[in-house]
Amino acid sequence: MSLRAERGAATREKVVAIARRLFAEHGYEGTSIEAVLHESGLSRGALYHHYAGKDALFEAVLEAVESEVGRAILASVRGVDDPRQALVTGCLEWMRLAGDPVVRRIALIDAPSVLGWERWRAMEERHAFGMLKAALQASRAVPEEFTDLHAHMLLAAINESALLVARGGGPEAAEAALEDFLRRVLGPTP
Repeated sequence: MSLRAERGAATREKVVAIARRLFAEHGYEGTSIEAVLHESGLSRGALYHHYAGKDALFEAVLEAVESEVGRAILASVRGVDDPRQALVTGCLEWMRLAGDPVVRRIALIDAPSVLGWERWRAMEERHAFGMLKAALQASRAVPEEFTDLHAHMLLAAINESALLVARGGGPEAAEAALEDFLRRVLGPTP
């Protein structure tokens, strides 16, 4: 990689880290480009060289958050041989991750309204939601023609559980309830 490309990558990484913190603390609406410029020390032109605007910067932040979530979910199921257990383990890990204030604010609260549902879901398809669908299909817990619909329903249940925990619910009780729910929905291991 050339020195110029390395500097560009380092600048993008720095800006995404700053914007991530600001978006998590203040939300999309409460974060201004001026705040990002102030903290990064970049000129407006330099920022817009890398990101076309605040929406594009938010999308880059969301992509980074989604990638981290995906890596964490994969790490949580590493070594789990049973596909249904892997599905339950991955779902529980997503609920824990979705309870993180940064993940919750960026991926669950702001992303659908900033990107719009279709663009947000397309990004989710490349990350956690795509993994959920693949795990559900591998588990053979539902007929193949219902995989997509069931994946949406499972994701809704997991996300709602995480949001409830974030609003002051007990995480241990929510995890136990979600695990019980998933086992009932998925049925016994064949």
